[in-house]
Amino acid sequence: MTDAIKIDVWSDIACPWCYIGKRNLETGLAAASGDEDAPVVEVTYHSYELSPDTPVDFEGGEYDYLAQHKGITPDQARQMLERVTGVAAEAGLQYRFDLLQHTNTVKAHELLHFAKEKGRQLELAERLMSAYFTEGRHLGRIEELAALAADAGLDSAEAEEALRSGRYLDAVRADQAQATSYGITGVPFFVIDGRYGVSGAQPAEAFTQITRQVWAERHADADADAVA
Repeated sequence: MTDAIKIDVWSDIACPWCYIGKRNLETGLAAASGDEDAPVVEVTYHSYELSPDTPVDFEGGEYDYLAQHKGITPDQARQMLERVTGVAAEAGLQYRFDLLQHTNTVKAHELLHFAKEKGRQLELAERLMSAYFTEGRHLGRIEELAALAADAGLDSAEAEEALRSGRYLDAVRADQAQATSYGITGVPFFVIDGRYGVSGAQPAEAFTQITRQVWAERHADADADAVA
């Protein structure tokens, strides 16, 4: 039995390209899952804060955030959001920047580590990104995060206690330190089997191809070991 391919994903729930990358990864893996010898894959999400200095209650909308954070004009911000909305639609995602509530994401990252410990990280990552980009939910508030945790199959009271205690903050910082050691400066960033780095929201076909490639390499290595 060949061990599962490990895909480690650095992302931020407030990164529009990360949600697109997540969906494309899932679509690509689904395509490979139909192979006669389908790759076995294990996906883990890691913390990366794009804007750690953002206040929990940011004053203004996404246009205001882009203008302030990137130093661009409102018209440039509009063009950026229209572009990413179009790309998201191609991935099957309906972004609602008119509803989006920009916020600090550190507590959302802490919650993802809590969910990982409970075996529900993938479900929570999907729930958080959907809530943020398509529903206008406020992901900087502990009560809101606890409610979303329940949607992902977690105990809301336990999730709220974990967030208020701050006991997963060290895990968030460890992920960020590892990103620095890898030289990651933007997300999404995918580390495939600890050997290949893939940056950006690649098309689904790219994930299908690299997964098949790594799976074939795994079998070749296993065959070589058997001969030796």
